[in-house]
Amino acid sequence: MTPAEQLDGDDRAVPEAQRVWARLRTVFGAPRSRRRVLEQRPGSTPFASGRDPLSVSSVLDGVTDQLGWRTPLARTDLAAAWRTIAGAETAKHATVEGYADGVLLVRCDSTAWATQLSLMRSQITERIARDFPDAGVDSLRFLGPNTPSWNHGPRTVQGRGPRDTYG
Repeated sequence: MTPAEQLDGDDRAVPEAQRVWARLRTVFGAPRSRRRVLEQRPGSTPFASGRDPLSVSSVLDGVTDQLGWRTPLARTDLAAAWRTIAGAETAKHATVEGYADGVLLVRCDSTAWATQLSLMRSQITERIARDFPDAGVDSLRFLGPNTPSWNHGPRTVQGRGPRDTYG
């Protein structure tokens, strides 16, 4: 007969704390049975192999691998190190804007800088592949400056655009 069955007969005579304790014992089992389960687990003896403390870096590496954070963290490191990858002068005129399907998007101050960086594409890609292999960057795309556009919304009409509409 379980402890809960013993208490089912007269609920009003037994305090609520004892009823809760009896319910927990039926759900989770007696403490002695839990100890036996812990003792049967391999590697639970002190000073056994695999019981040495781990370094913080190895624990964090394991967590980042397990949670799938390696690529986002490598991309963040890449964006932070853009000044050393591209050079100090170039980094003043070009910034990392984001990532899209393995393509690193770099926004430039002018089309001249975008063209200059396009010519340096192979050297920059090689350096990124060597220093940040986990970032998953396959290619680079250099974007010019943001200019105002007459296109508003997803649909546009082909043609010359607005003409003498202000007169």
